[in-house]
Amino acid sequence: MHHKIYIAIVSLAFVALTVVMLCFPRSRYSELEKRDLAQFPEFTIEKLVDNTYSGELSSWFSDSEPFRDDFMSLSMQLRHALKLSTGNNVTFHATAAEGDPFVPESDDDIADGDEQETADSIAIPVVDGTAKMANAGIMIVGSGDDVRALMAFGGGASGGKAYASALNRLKSELPGVNVYSMVVPLAIEFYCPESAKKHTRPQKPFIDHVASMLSGVRPVDAYSALAAHVGEPIYLRTDHHWAPLGAYYAAAQLAKTAGVPFRGLDAYTKHTVKRFVGSMYGYSKDISVKNAPEDFDYYVPSAVDYNTTYIVYTLNKDYHITNVSKPHKGPYFYHFKDGNSGAYSTFMGGDMKLTKVQTGTNNGRRLLIIKDSYGNAVPGYMFYSFEEVHVIDFRYFTKNLKQYVADNGITDIATVFNVFNAYSGAAAGKITKYLSQSGFTPAPSTPAEHKKDVKTDTVKSAGKPVVAESEPEEDTVAEVPVESAPDVVDETADE
Repeated sequence: MHHKIYIAIVSLAFVALTVVMLCFPRSRYSELEKRDLAQFPEFTIEKLVDNTYSGELSSWFSDSEPFRDDFMSLSMQLRHALKLSTGNNVTFHATAAEGDPFVPESDDDIADGDEQETADSIAIPVVDGTAKMANAGIMIVGSGDDVRALMAFGGGASGGKAYASALNRLKSELPGVNVYSMVVPLAIEFYCPESAKKHTRPQKPFIDHVASMLSGVRPVDAYSALAAHVGEPIYLRTDHHWAPLGAYYAAAQLAKTAGVPFRGLDAYTKHTVKRFVGSMYGYSKDISVKNAPEDFDYYVPSAVDYNTTYIVYTLNKDYHITNVSKPHKGPYFYHFKDGNSGAYSTFMGGDMKLTKVQTGTNNGRRLLIIKDSYGNAVPGYMFYSFEEVHVIDFRYFTKNLKQYVADNGITDIATVFNVFNAYSGAAAGKITKYLSQSGFTPAPSTPAEHKKDVKTDTVKSAGKPVVAESEPEEDTVAEVPVESAPDVVDETADE
């Protein structure tokens, strides 16, 4: 009798799942994974003959299952219940291994025999507590509303040679321009429990080593500026970026190094996106991150007039630029609804733009920031410090950098990279290339898809464009997918 009941239950579950998979609407976008899901493949005779159509059909069926995010969330809860303990206050998901490696974006720069320095030799706060290792080697610390997801650093102290060399060359080829280097540490440097520090490497030795290799380039000590405020929300708990408040303290250090004025937070209007859960939920696949939303606070300058001009890049699915828009006005800050996971795109609406901000600060100083997405949060604090602020993402730029500096009267250049991109040779290679490239050759145009990778911090676009009030629609590219598009433009000073 028990066997029949068991068979009946299993059969009903199987029939229910079959009905769901075959009859319910297919998922098109995964909020958890921050990407568009596979679309139904186009049929061609060629695909049928070479047997690729069946593979594409299978991929679509498995990737676009109904209620995909719900099933993944259920799986996270089960893995959370099955976590494994190592007996030293570090637990692991059932699918993770204790020896999982932690590496930076690229380990090409790691020298043979490069030894790890212990955190005990660095003057950083000691955080007590437990930790667990989640998907993709992400460390989860804390509990309840204080959960924090951390990315480990695997680089050694002797890395960053390519980055320092690129900045030295930048300075040598632009001798009349002040050049600054800001390398931003990851949150794990300050919030890793003592019991889990063997699973990451200290970042300060690397940052100091980069500074020691610079010639004529002034290092910006963002590390000390952040370390002095670790009790404040300077890093996002649920996202791999720092928080806008952390960027504020680092920007103050940049202004000090550059010898320009800098205003306190009382010169800004604070805005808050509540119930924010960022990228680390999808990357870690840990349900505790979803259950610990946070406030995303950002600061809009309120005592200075400024206007923003964009050139927007369209990308294909291979991340190559296929089109460059004409210059057009737009907001600098975008406001997102409470609970929106895309709130970090508040600044400029995303990465795939060349940005120029004309401020009301008339001091003859014009700043160019070359950045990764960590750097997005910095330019808004420079409007009181420079007459113009130009922003280049190191992944997307089509002009000759030296010519751009000359044409725009740039007096100061600052690079703002997190330790991953400073450690990797990718950003260095781009900077070097931009010094000599002569122009733009468009890549073949194919539909771009939304993709965000935790290591390279690369953003791809899809869905409905976010169009500023004066932005020509034919020149726009979607910086934020439709599911996370801002509801209002929160930028009165930019009109």
